[in-house]
Amino acid sequence: MSEQPAPAPDTTPAAPVVRQQLEPAAADAVRAFAAKTRQDADRLAAVLEDIAAHGLPSVEQCTPWEDLREQHLGRLAAQRPTAA
Repeated sequence: MSEQPAPAPDTTPAAPVVRQQLEPAAADAVRAFAAKTRQDADRLAAVLEDIAAHGLPSVEQCTPWEDLREQHLGRLAAQRPTAA
């Protein structure tokens, strides 16, 4: 840690916030992330609405979480670059 004291907080009136514009590629990436997040939220909401309307599915219709975990870990491993 630094031995210097922390600077005093700025007590002047807040100036208008100037936003830094994103590069077009970065803005497109943010929009794509927002769209995917919105899509995932809509899918989760649909599942919750189905559960509310029809109750929980039977155990026979469900996938054990261990299987889901292994599938997800397999997808992550496939995306990971391999060492040369």
